[in-house]
Amino acid sequence: MKFLVIVGDGMADYPMDQLEKRTVLQYADTPGFDRLASEGELGLARTIPDQLPPGSDTANLSVMGYDPLRYYTGRSPFEAASLGGELSPDDVSFRCNLVTLSPEGSYADKSMKDYCAGEISNEEAEILIEEVKKKLGNDEIEFFCGFNYRHLMVWHGAPEDWKLTPPHDISGKKIAEHLPGGSGSAKVRAMMERSFEILADHPVNRKRVEKGLNPANSIWIWGDGKKPLLPPFEEKYGLKGSVISAVDLVKGIGLFAGLKLIQVEGATGNIDTNYSGKAEAAVEALKKGDDFVYLHIEAPDECSHRFETENKIKAIEMIDSLVVRRIRADLEQEGIDHSILLITDHATPLSLGTHTRDPVPFAIYRSSNPINKPARTFDEDCAAKTGLFLGEGYLLMDRFIKQE
Repeated sequence: MKFLVIVGDGMADYPMDQLEKRTVLQYADTPGFDRLASEGELGLARTIPDQLPPGSDTANLSVMGYDPLRYYTGRSPFEAASLGGELSPDDVSFRCNLVTLSPEGSYADKSMKDYCAGEISNEEAEILIEEVKKKLGNDEIEFFCGFNYRHLMVWHGAPEDWKLTPPHDISGKKIAEHLPGGSGSAKVRAMMERSFEILADHPVNRKRVEKGLNPANSIWIWGDGKKPLLPPFEEKYGLKGSVISAVDLVKGIGLFAGLKLIQVEGATGNIDTNYSGKAEAAVEALKKGDDFVYLHIEAPDECSHRFETENKIKAIEMIDSLVVRRIRADLEQEGIDHSILLITDHATPLSLGTHTRDPVPFAIYRSSNPINKPARTFDEDCAAKTGLFLGEGYLLMDRFIKQE
């Protein structure tokens, strides 16, 4: 038996008037999703405990079978692992976004205009982060270049009491009430203010403004955490496996779990990602000896953060057609006995532009034991009506693999 998890990040949503009071999952054309729901188990899982912030970090940790209340230490250590940053026990790592702040007034008077600086390119971002390294980095604080707008800061011997806000939670809002808090916050605030002075008039940003693009005119520090210790996935479940994702966070969780990383050319973490390439890579990994593949697609979540309803629908439909249906067809053609878990890690409602703790739909299909519930569709409402509910989402992986 081969096991495949397909995660459509942030797909779950709320009913919207413009979609005839349906959610995006209900509105989108998803025959592949619906076939999994009608031929397998369908239900809801709570992937984010009430005690923790709703994010892709806690949610994907849960979906991968690890109790966030036990293993979660913060978001950025997972990204540090993906970027090759080795953390010592007294290190604290932080996400370092390149963002677009509004130009008016003092730093605290500005607003979060764009949490991802117009999806700045890797080439542009690398130049800007190198400038930040040169001007703000030292023996105590290091910066690491990541992907697009997502980067990393590591503070050796940092204080551990922090109050930090994800930039995607404050789109369009004044930043004054959301600036870093905690015993080390004065130093971090000073770095953020200084970064605006360094970046606002940088040649890279001047060219972006000339092209009508948002400048990456500041860093934004958030997502603090210390090095976590996860028991190996193979030790927990007896399966060798891999992770396919464009997002350092998910790749880092996989690395801490002892899973291999599969790089896919053209995987971007956005709506233009290489859906077909990811599907092909997943099937090839299973054919060549992997027992388990965790396939993560970020696009729906990014569309929600930017309030792009049509693009979120499009992203979900492409996951259905280019990933789910293609993978099923390929596995069936190869005669490979397989189980598929389709899930959205958390909800990211378009009306809010940020994550919530709402339970999310999941479907578990087993090629060796299909069922026949033709009226079922893969969406929030239909999943709720089945009555199958897992209050501790991290137990879903046991249900999927061990069939508990």
